[in-house]
Amino acid sequence: MTQTQQTWSQRFESALHPTITRFNASINFDIELIEYDLTGSIAHAKMLAKCGIISSQEGEQLVTGLEQIRQEYRQGKFNPDVDSEDVHFAVEHRLVEIIGDVGKKIHTGRSRNDQVGTDTRLYLRSQIELIRQQLREFQTVLLDIAEKHVETLIPGYTHLQRAQPLSLAHHLLAYFHMMQRDWERLGDVYTRVNISPLGCGALAGTTFPIDRHYSAQLLHFEKVYDNSLDGVSDRDFVIEFLSAASLIMVHLSRLSEEVILWSSEEFGFVTLKDSCATGSSIMPQKKNPDVPELVRGKTGRVFGHLQAMLVMMKGLPLAYNKDLQEDKEGLFDGVNTVKACLSAMTILLGEGLEFCDRRLAEAVESDFSNATDVADYLAARGVPFREAYNLVGKVVKTSIAAGKLLKDLSLSEWKQLHPKFENDIYEAISPRQVVAARNSYGGTGFEQVALALQAARSQMEVN
Repeated sequence: MTQTQQTWSQRFESALHPTITRFNASINFDIELIEYDLTGSIAHAKMLAKCGIISSQEGEQLVTGLEQIRQEYRQGKFNPDVDSEDVHFAVEHRLVEIIGDVGKKIHTGRSRNDQVGTDTRLYLRSQIELIRQQLREFQTVLLDIAEKHVETLIPGYTHLQRAQPLSLAHHLLAYFHMMQRDWERLGDVYTRVNISPLGCGALAGTTFPIDRHYSAQLLHFEKVYDNSLDGVSDRDFVIEFLSAASLIMVHLSRLSEEVILWSSEEFGFVTLKDSCATGSSIMPQKKNPDVPELVRGKTGRVFGHLQAMLVMMKGLPLAYNKDLQEDKEGLFDGVNTVKACLSAMTILLGEGLEFCDRRLAEAVESDFSNATDVADYLAARGVPFREAYNLVGKVVKTSIAAGKLLKDLSLSEWKQLHPKFENDIYEAISPRQVVAARNSYGGTGFEQVALALQAARSQMEVN
C-alpha cells in the first residue's frame, strides 16, 4: 500500500513524511491481531448482510475474501509492510485486491476505533484461556510433588530466620493456593474482557441499522458495551489483565527466589538437574539457577507494562486517542512473558530439580525451631503461656551459650527449669512431632496436609 492509497489520505494535499509514516505505523506489532481482525470482520460482514445493509451475495463475497486472506497469512504469502499503517488497513486493502469494490463495503457501520477494541478483546480472551490452562498444569505439578513429600520436613522461615519446621507438601500447597487465586482472578477479568465494542463506531455509534447484539453473538461475547464512548476508549480490561499478570509473576518470583536459595550450598535443599541449569564461562564448578533468576528478572517488565498503562490512561479525555495504540506492545509482551515463565517454571519443578531429603532432615534437627513447642508443652500443663514463653527464651539463650540444642538437655536440666517437664518432652520437641501436632485447620500437620491435598485435587476437578 502506497502513501497515496491510505484510506484517509484524500483529506490531505500531501503525503506523510516517511519518518512520520514509520513513527505512526503499528503494523510491525499489531499484525499479532490479524487472525482476530479477520474473525471480527467476518462477523461484521455477516451482520451487515443480515441487517440488509449489504446484499447476502456481497456478504458471502466479503467472508470468502477474508478467509482467503487468513489462508494467505498462514501460508506466509501475506506480509504487509509499514506503508499499510496497521493491520486493519492492510486487511481491507488486500480484501479489495481480491474481490474488488465490494471489499470497500467491509468498513460500513464501524470505525478503526471499535474494530481495534474488538480485536484486542478477542486476542486477550483467547490468551486468558491459555494462561488459565497453564496455571492448571503448574498446579498439577505442585500437587504431584507435594503428594510425594507430605512427611518430608523443611525449615519454615519468618524474616528469613528459622521459625518452625513444616511439611514440605504444606509449603508447596501455599503456592498452589496462590495460583488458584490467580486462576480465579483471570476468570473474573475474562468477564470484563468478554464485552463487545463492535458497532460503537468512532465514538457515537452509526447511522446504519446494525445489530450489535448479533455480531456479538457470532463472536461469542457475553454482552455489548452500553455506551459507545466507553466502548471505544475503555482499556480497563487491559489494566486488569496486567494487574492479574503482575500477581502471577509475583507468585512465580517468590517461588523462584526460594529455589535460588534452596539450591545454594548454604541451604542445599534442592539439586538442579543439568536440563534446567547452566554453567559459568570461567568457573567450571558452577551450576547456575538461570530459570528462576530469569523469572525473577522478567517480573519487573510485567510490572512496567502495568505502570505504563496506568500512566497512559490517567489523562486521556474521551473518546479514542492515538495514545491507545501504545496498549498493544505492553499487553502482547505481558502475555508472552507470563506464558513463557509459567512454562519454564512448570518444567523446572516437574523435571529440573530434586529435593535433598537427607539435607532437609539434617536442617530441621539442628536449630531451635521447636522452642514454641516447649512453651506450648508447659502451657498445656497449666503454666501461663507468657510465663512459659519467657522461660523458654532463657533456655534458648543459655543453650546457645553452652553449644547445645534443646534436644541435648538432660531431663534433670529440664526439671531444674520447671517441675512440669517430664520425659515426654523429647517426643514433644522432635521435629516430626512438632509438625504433626499442628493439626489445626489449614496447618502443617500431616493429617491436615493430606486433607488439603484431597481438597486441592477436588478443586481442580470442579473448576
